[in-house]
Formats: sequence, structure tokens, C-alpha cells
Amino acid sequence: MPIKPGKKSTGSVESSHMEVEGMEDEGSSSQSELPHSEDLQSVQQESLHLDGSAPVENVYVDKKAVDKLTEGFLTHYLPDLQNSKRALQELTQNQLVLLDTLDQEVTKFRECNALLDLNSLFTEAKVYHNKLVNIRKEMIMLHEKTTKLKKRALKLQQQKQKEALEKEQQREKELERERQLNAKPAKRT
Repeated sequence: MPIKPGKKSTGSVESSHMEVEGMEDEGSSSQSELPHSEDLQSVQQESLHLDGSAPVENVYVDKKAVDKLTEGFLTHYLPDLQNSKRALQELTQNQLVLLDTLDQEVTKFRECNALLDLNSLFTEAKVYHNKLVNIRKEMIMLHEKTTKLKKRALKLQQQKQKEALEKEQQREKELERERQLNAKPAKRT
């Protein structure tokens, strides 16, 4: 960026930085692309003071010297900057690949943990299934026992009723016999 007479330069670092960026994007430039001027040009420049006052002084700069210094600066540093840029791009790409790989590994670990959880759930389900089968068997046995006990109780009840009926009939027979014995008076002739 050539400095023109009558313009104030607020920061030579900013302007040279902008030039480097522009040149970096375009690649290395040749001398024919840069504007040349043989004349001396005057430039007004601010000098920074701690007290805040900014006196203006005239500075004469050879345009050809500025162009050659700029070209030399860019020629010297631009290849290193481009190499650094390529290295940073490669590093960024490698980091992305590494992040993808790590993400895949994390996914695998999560799947393994999920499988372990599923295995423990299946084991637990098998244990509870066995408990249910055992409870069912016990309930069937208890049902059979209660059915047998009910039948036995019914038989015992029927037997007691039969015995009670037989005793009652025996008693009635004895009473009937006693009545017959007592009821017949002897006949006198």
C-alpha cells in the first residue's frame, strides 16, 4: 500500500500487515505488479507522545526504496508464512481425523457398556424367571395338598356321619328292643 503525500499514516504496522495479507493471498508477486515512482514524496506522519499532543512533521520517503523494502520483506517472510499456513492446515486436518477417531472409540465404549448392562439385565431376568418357576411349582404342590386334604376331610366327615348314623340306628334298635321287652306283660292263663 503506497503512502501518498498529504495523507496521514496512523499505523505503519497495520498497513504493512494488510499488504502482507494481500500479497499472501495472491502468492509471491513480481516487481512489475508494484507501482513505481522515481519522485520523492512528502508524507505527514503522526508521532505519538505520552502527553497526548501529536505534532506533525514532514517526512520524505523514496517510493522506490519503500517498494524494494516491501518486496524484500515479503520475499523473505512470505515463503515461511505460507509453509506455516500449510503446516497449520495439515495439523488442523489431523486434529479433525483424531477427533473423529476418538468419537468412534467413545461410541464403541458406550456400546460395550450398553451390552454389559443388557447382559446383566438378561442374567437378572433369568434369575427372576427361575424364582417364578419355583413359586409356580410350590403353588401347584400346595394346591394338590389342599385338594387331598379337602378330600380326606370330606371322607372323614362322611365316615363320622356314617358312624353317628350307625350309632343312632343301634341306639334306636336297643331302645326298640327295650320297649318290646318292657311292653310285653306276661299273660296269665
